[in-house]
Amino acid sequence: MWTLKAEDGHGVPCPYGMVKKTTSSSLTKLRIRRAKASDVARLAELSGELGYPTTTAEMKVRLKRVKPAVNNAIFVAEDDGEVIGWTHVSVSYLLEVPLRAEINGLIVSEATRSRGTGARLLEAAEAWARTKKCEGMSVRSNVIRERAHAFYERNGYEHYKTQKSFRKPL
Repeated sequence: MWTLKAEDGHGVPCPYGMVKKTTSSSLTKLRIRRAKASDVARLAELSGELGYPTTTAEMKVRLKRVKPAVNNAIFVAEDDGEVIGWTHVSVSYLLEVPLRAEINGLIVSEATRSRGTGARLLEAAEAWARTKKCEGMSVRSNVIRERAHAFYERNGYEHYKTQKSFRKPL
């Protein structure tokens, strides 16, 4: 059974503050909520599991930079008070396509994968994107992440393009 959290901690109605009781003995109560400053250490740890190691201090700077932005949202999955996953979603304003949101990152701790947490994080991101009037969602996933590809396909995402990514330090 789903229940909705009334507010996101900022006095604003929050349609994605969902709580779902699960049948798994290790995930007794899964709660999806907006990230807060006190989550930075765990966000940094999980970022490392995703393959992007960072320090707590750097994550604090990043969260502060992104969190107040109206076109970004960071959600965490919490089980019995422990953050076990997060997702960052943002609105993509592009000339070539209608308004869409992009999953910039999604990670569930290795110890708690395959229990529905990632799907709940996606649902929260998609609900947020709808409030922003986005017409679609997109996500990029490294070609070596076959398990992640299967996850996104199970959740209604379609592989539509393969591309190379380029980066240049400034």
